Amino acid sequence: MNLFTDKASIVITCPKRLAPYLEKEVTELGFTTEKKFLTGVCISGTINDCIKLNLNLHCASQVLYSLKTFEAQNADDIYENLVSYPWENILPDPGYFSITSNVNNPTINNSMFANLRVKDAIVDRLREKRGTRPSTGAALTGAVINLFWEDRHAEIFIDTSGPSLGRHGYRKIPGQAPMLEALAAATIYATQWDKRSPFVNPMCGSGTLAIEAAMIATNRRPGLFRTNYAFMHLQGYDESVYLQEDALLETQIADVPGLRIIATDY
Repeated sequence: MNLFTDKASIVITCPKRLAPYLEKEVTELGFTTEKKFLTGVCISGTINDCIKLNLNLHCASQVLYSLKTFEAQNADDIYENLVSYPWENILPDPGYFSITSNVNNPTINNSMFANLRVKDAIVDRLREKRGTRPSTGAALTGAVINLFWEDRHAEIFIDTSGPSLGRHGYRKIPGQAPMLEALAAATIYATQWDKRSPFVNPMCGSGTLAIEAAMIATNRRPGLFRTNYAFMHLQGYDESVYLQEDALLETQIADVPGLRIIATDY
C-alpha cells in the first residue's frame, strides 16, 4: 500500500453552498468530479494529488483521503474496525497525530468520545507493532485522522490539510471578524468578474474581498502563504513532490498591467 501513488476516494469539503465554485476550481486543475454535495465534492486520486489540491484551491476547507468504510452501530464497533488497520504503514515513528470527526449517531452524545475511541484504536495498534506509544493531542500540527460517522455508516480519512484551507494564511494580525477567505474567493467567482475590469470594494472592512480579487487576478494560489500541511507528517512523504508543486505556483503568477483594485472603508 502506497498512499502517495494509490488512488482512493477524495472528499474535498468547503463552507455550505460553495460547492459549485469549488467544483469549478477542481475541474480546472484537471480532476473529474464524481459527486457534488452541499459542503463539498468527491473525486478519485492519490495523496500526491491531495498535495496539488491543498496548495491550489481557494474555496476548500479540507482535503480528505479515504482509507476505509465500514458499518458501526456504536463506539466499540469503531474501535474494533480500526485497531486491526495497519496504521504503522501510515503514521511515522516517532510521530504526532490528532483526531477530528463529524459524528451523527444516536449512541453518541459527544463527538469527543468517538474521537477517543479512534485514538485508542490507533495507539493500541501502534503500541502492539512498535512497542512505543505515539504522541497525540488536539493541535493540528502533525498527521490528522478524520472520522465521518452517520447513523451506521462510518468512514475513516486522512485529513491531508490539517488547519482549514479556508484561511489563506496571509493575515499576520487578523482584524475583528474578518470575512473567511474561502467565502470571499467564492463570492468573487460568483460575480463572474473578468479579472481585468476595475474591482471596487466599498465598505471593505479588513479588505478580504480586495485581497482575494488581487490573488485571483494574478493567479496567486493560497499555497504561497503556507508552509505546513498534515500530508507532510505521513509515512512515505516525499518532500520533492511538494517542493515541485510549490515552485510551480511561483511560475504561474501573472502580471496584469493596468489592473485597478480599489478598497475603501470611508
